[in-house]
Amino acid sequence: MLRALFRPARSAGSSRRMVSLAVGGTLALTGVAVLPGSAQAATGTTAYVANFYGDSLSVVDTSTNTVTGSIAVGNSPVGVAVSRADAHAYVTNFDEGTVSVVDTDHDTVGATVAVGSNPLGVAVTPSGASAYVANSGGTTVSVIDTATDAVSSTITVGNGPNGVAITPSGATAYVANSDSASVSVIDTATDTVTATVPVGSSPAGVAVSPSGSVVYVANSGANTVSVIDTATDTVSSTIAVGTAPNGVAFDASGTRAYVADRGSDDVKVIDTASAAVTATVPVGDGPVRVAVAPSGTAVYATNVNDGTVSAIDTGTHQVTATVGGFDGPYGIAFAGAPSPARADIAVRLTAQPHLNILVPYLSYTLTAHNTGPQAVSSATLTAKLPAGTKATNLASGCTASGTTVTCAYGAIADGTSVNKTFRVPVSLLTLGPVKVTGQRTASAPSDPGPANDTASVTCHAVSVVLVTCP
Repeated sequence: MLRALFRPARSAGSSRRMVSLAVGGTLALTGVAVLPGSAQAATGTTAYVANFYGDSLSVVDTSTNTVTGSIAVGNSPVGVAVSRADAHAYVTNFDEGTVSVVDTDHDTVGATVAVGSNPLGVAVTPSGASAYVANSGGTTVSVIDTATDAVSSTITVGNGPNGVAITPSGATAYVANSDSASVSVIDTATDTVTATVPVGSSPAGVAVSPSGSVVYVANSGANTVSVIDTATDTVSSTIAVGTAPNGVAFDASGTRAYVADRGSDDVKVIDTASAAVTATVPVGDGPVRVAVAPSGTAVYATNVNDGTVSAIDTGTHQVTATVGGFDGPYGIAFAGAPSPARADIAVRLTAQPHLNILVPYLSYTLTAHNTGPQAVSSATLTAKLPAGTKATNLASGCTASGTTVTCAYGAIADGTSVNKTFRVPVSLLTLGPVKVTGQRTASAPSDPGPANDTASVTCHAVSVVLVTCP
């Protein structure tokens, strides 16, 4: 199991040095460029790879198969799952007993959640409401409420829980218990174990088919894959694969499954209709996890021993790229293609009376506040004045036509505001409520939140020298 394989490497440092030496020469592998740092933005689907030795999460642009960034997470990250529902990645930190919650819009860690001992596998429900974490150092699964980033439930399963997968309906989670040679079946509505299924020795990876009808379990100690019928929660067949199978994944159609055989340095392709291996793809040293890209055209295998990730063409079953620059790559998960650029503008409007005998007026501040996630390149806000009034002393970029003030805003960084001011003179005839409404009428990039596009302020005039504003 993983903790037995990795703990000596951490203490003695020998395996870590071997991995470091291996990845030291990866910059020229198969002509694939590896770009350091986080200066480049991804143009295609993003893959997140957990670096066990590097205490980091690598960001990979799969359209170019290049590393475009690195995110510092906890100690010895190993498992990673992405919630497309809320654009977050959940990373298990094996030696720290925590899960890092990564905002995939900004590639930053937003929270760190304490879980059980040696967390390994992690899976997120389709709704994105919960993340299930297998704590391999004990006998529990921690359930994280993603709305609060707190553990909402702890479930007792078998010994040494390793991999975890959730059905497409979100109703059931399957947990591979490495030290118990079993799979625990969890009802996610009640967070209780409803069945325990005996499988092969040292089960590690687990995957549910897209239809939800079968579960494949990679039995690392038995060199097999157990096929569980989810209707009966029993093993319906056993498939011989390579040596020390560790990870397994289905394609979108469910007609193929891919198994990472760590001991034989290859990926097996299984035809799910016949439950037989139909192809063997040599990859790097020590493939431990495998995942199918959302496009369906490529399968990625993480090679923990040589610090690389292999990209396999699903049509030819050939390695088309070997991406280097990792430090003990283990878990891998995909986000969708980059979200369309968007920046939400919150409109704010305030008023302040300036009253005197000669030139009384109300001073207005029309604010465009960018709540992100991207920067605003331009925006237009308008202010509608009461009938019979006009605006004066307009800020730069503002114009007035009748009772409408139009203000143009330039670039606004994420989380910052830009103010524009104007005045409305108070006359002897100004009595009662004076309501002005500000509104966003245009902005770039697109604004995803129209609910905060308007703001109003109402002042009350008793006389030319007595006006109150909130």
